Amino acid sequence: MRSMSDTLARLAALRGMLRTRPTQDNTDLVSLETFGSNPGALGGYTYLPSQRGKNMALVVVLHGCTQTAAGYDIGSGWSRLAEDYGFALLFPEQRRANNPNLCFNWFNPEDISRDHGEVFSIRQMIAKVVAEHSIDGRRVFVTGLSAGGAMAAAMLATYPEVFAGGAIIAGLPYASAATIPEAFDRMRGQGGPTSKEFQQRLRNASEHNGPWPTLSIWQGSADRTVVPSNANTMVEQWTHVHGVDAFPGRVEEIGQHQRKVWIDADGVEVIELYTIAGMGHGTPLDVGTGYGASGPFMLDVGISSTVEIARSWGLVPSFEKRRNAKVSAAQPESAADPYGTGSDRGGIQKIIEDALRSAGLLR
Repeated sequence: MRSMSDTLARLAALRGMLRTRPTQDNTDLVSLETFGSNPGALGGYTYLPSQRGKNMALVVVLHGCTQTAAGYDIGSGWSRLAEDYGFALLFPEQRRANNPNLCFNWFNPEDISRDHGEVFSIRQMIAKVVAEHSIDGRRVFVTGLSAGGAMAAAMLATYPEVFAGGAIIAGLPYASAATIPEAFDRMRGQGGPTSKEFQQRLRNASEHNGPWPTLSIWQGSADRTVVPSNANTMVEQWTHVHGVDAFPGRVEEIGQHQRKVWIDADGVEVIELYTIAGMGHGTPLDVGTGYGASGPFMLDVGISSTVEIARSWGLVPSFEKRRNAKVSAAQPESAADPYGTGSDRGGIQKIIEDALRSAGLLR
């Protein structure tokens, strides 16, 4: 077994690689210079496909901690997919002055309140890109990993009228924490508001009365950084605004992975939860598709969240996407756990992770 110091050194090296690689490899993103008052002091980049027409869709992509916009794009494959299928991308980027680990500040109430802080900066970026690049305002989407996933949840909550859909990868429910210690507790599945309180916080985030964005949630079953119970809580938070039952309307087995779907009264799939068997903390990829590259927090597990999310939003052809999917009855094994994912933590695992977090090497 490697010593703790050796493990920390190896992780530090990986973190450095993740930060430095993008500036060398990805020159296709264009800096977004001015976009309003920018109260969250964020940076931003765009990607526009070489072949584009009027009324393009726009996908807002939010990176995770220790990552950059360009680095996450390289890993996830979003710009290559956008080039092939003709939609635009916006990559907000955290600055080290705001957060030393480059995390979006999803746990800071000022940054996740409508028309304030980081969410308002991202909203201003979206407004500029939509106005200047012939974007179809009815087809704006947002996705993110980890802290970026939690910030994507904040964008969907504070500006639901802006988005047609959102996808949260290894993220957390909106307004689940208000301090850094609370943030770590929630990531571990400890404490937090009740289900009713979560639902009310989502309702109170804006004065929205219209249709709500669809929601795609992706979670690794072996994630010990943001434990699977957070995905369950997100489902609980969003079933209320969509007016659907707590139990999924359909369950599919996709190889060893699982997809659960919540369907509204009109037959629309409004929430989906992908549980990726055996996956730790990161974005699920299938590098065999040609989209994305494996690396730290970018995990080649044989299913591409990038491709599947874009397909669910109608951005790529809707040919049969789950050839090996098997539909099963939607009745869960336990009424106490309608999501069937649960979470657990071993004592030694917790000690190791706490040490890594203290060193700033783990989210």
